[in-house]
Amino acid sequence: MADLASRITKPDETPAATPAEKPAGGADGESNAEAQAGGGNGSGGLIESTFDVEIKLSELQADTASPLYSVSSFEELGLPKAINDGLLAMNFKKPSKVQEKALPLMLSNPPTNMIAQSQSGTGKTAAFVLTVLSRVDLTKPKQPQALLLAPSRELARQIQGVILTIGQFCENLIVEAAIPGSISRETGVQASIVVGTPGTVIDLIRRRQFDISQLKVLVIDEADNMLDQQGLGEQCVRVKGLLPKTIQILLFSATFPDKVMQYAERYAPNANQMKLRHTELTVKGISQMYMDCPDESKKYDILCQLYGLMTIGSSVIFVKTRESATEIQRRMEADGHKVSALHGAFEGANRDALLDDFRCGRSKVLITTNVLARGIDVSSVSMVINYDIPMKGFGDREPDAETYLHRIGRTGRFGRVGVSISFVHDRKSFNALSEIANFYGIDLIQLSPDDWDRTEKQVQDVIKSSRAKAEFAPLAIQV
Repeated sequence: MADLASRITKPDETPAATPAEKPAGGADGESNAEAQAGGGNGSGGLIESTFDVEIKLSELQADTASPLYSVSSFEELGLPKAINDGLLAMNFKKPSKVQEKALPLMLSNPPTNMIAQSQSGTGKTAAFVLTVLSRVDLTKPKQPQALLLAPSRELARQIQGVILTIGQFCENLIVEAAIPGSISRETGVQASIVVGTPGTVIDLIRRRQFDISQLKVLVIDEADNMLDQQGLGEQCVRVKGLLPKTIQILLFSATFPDKVMQYAERYAPNANQMKLRHTELTVKGISQMYMDCPDESKKYDILCQLYGLMTIGSSVIFVKTRESATEIQRRMEADGHKVSALHGAFEGANRDALLDDFRCGRSKVLITTNVLARGIDVSSVSMVINYDIPMKGFGDREPDAETYLHRIGRTGRFGRVGVSISFVHDRKSFNALSEIANFYGIDLIQLSPDDWDRTEKQVQDVIKSSRAKAEFAPLAIQV
């Protein structure tokens, strides 16, 4: 890999255009992000990757004589016919690499815990949904038997939709979302599968509106964020403490920092583990670029100049704060651009409506905070802009590589191509992006704010490519 410092123009130096030496978005050894056959329609298709999935068996699992540690078809798993029919209706013809390795372990009996790390778009959600559906006794449609936790109402609603789609032929399947304003206080939870956020789930249990006595499976999606002691970790601990001790625990995330992994191993004891090395995590279909802005004030002007490229497909602009999102929306609308903003200050119903508008294409440019950085699948997203480089720690003292990966994963979905553009404007933002790129082994592609013909062609070359190709990178433009 080329020395990153030579590939990023420092803010106080004269920019020099540098062609990409190899595909942006991944390290050597990561394969094509080709869409699985029939699955590239944006309705839930999976990326068929050829990377090796590393499995670490728990001591309990390693002592068993079970021969089924990998499968090449869904039929080998012995799933109920109704679930297989749902997979066929979605055109899922064979398991992804992640599912080949993870599903036999998660479906084994007696149930075993799992900690699974895999990049977005590789079938993580379908893997745990299949496990949940296989564990639920549908003759008890209103008895809660599986609980799935997510960090945001948007992701909880999305997971609920995936369960209902894969389980569309399962008789008596009821799935409820335990998010603010969704569960009736008169009836409480009346479903076999519950998907929700930790705070609402705790509240329902305390009010005795959620019978947890027969829960069999606990799934935590985006587990690195959910178990982080700086975030939702305390709530997740409280939820687990209320549940049956025999419950199967499945933890899923695209990233697991070492300190969170250590905690996850205590949260889900004796778990099998599935993971990728961090250098294999970035997606080949995403060309990762950066824009060296002259200063903070010029970032907005450059963002507006990119607007025409944002609307080729759909685009997400990530900013640091709610106030920034609202202010950028106000200014862009005043300048005649059609944009939407979504963040945690909005009421739940408004957030649902805004996201639905974005999914349906009624809104094509969405300004948001990290509330949408994780897990949200919108197949039409072709561009992600990091208006502010993600940072973490007190006083934003260090770059947040995990959030960067989750953010850019909102594009390049289902085997399609995508572009991420990160804005740097001073020494701190430059150093932060450099550290992130070094961590993942990314060769970033420079875009020039002084040559818009070249910049537009570089971005359009990626967005208008029909499929993700491992060897693809925008070449130097002849002028």
